[in-house]
Amino acid sequence: MKFHNPESEVYVPDDSPADHALLRTTHLAVGAHQDDLEIMAFHGILDCFGKSDKHFTGVTVTNGSGSPRNDLYKGYTDEAMRKVRRVEQKKAAFVGEYSAHV
Repeated sequence: MKFHNPESEVYVPDDSPADHALLRTTHLAVGAHQDDLEIMAFHGILDCFGKSDKHFTGVTVTNGSGSPRNDLYKGYTDEAMRKVRRVEQKKAAFVGEYSAHV
């Protein structure tokens, strides 16, 4: 898969090939920001969780650089926030047993 943005990636929690993970997708959600998927697509994530015949894939279209910076993240740069949000989203995909996250 070729992305326009060089920072884009397909994360597959179970280490299957990306093409396979995307092809097996039965439930798909597209969210603007990190954490949007876990709120707006909770039903789809839950419907696929622990199932061998249903697979959730999530797409997040922003990189997290515009995240609020108070308390813990007060001194973080845009680049640091991108890294934090990317790790957070990967953790959510792993725990939620997503087929893939883009």
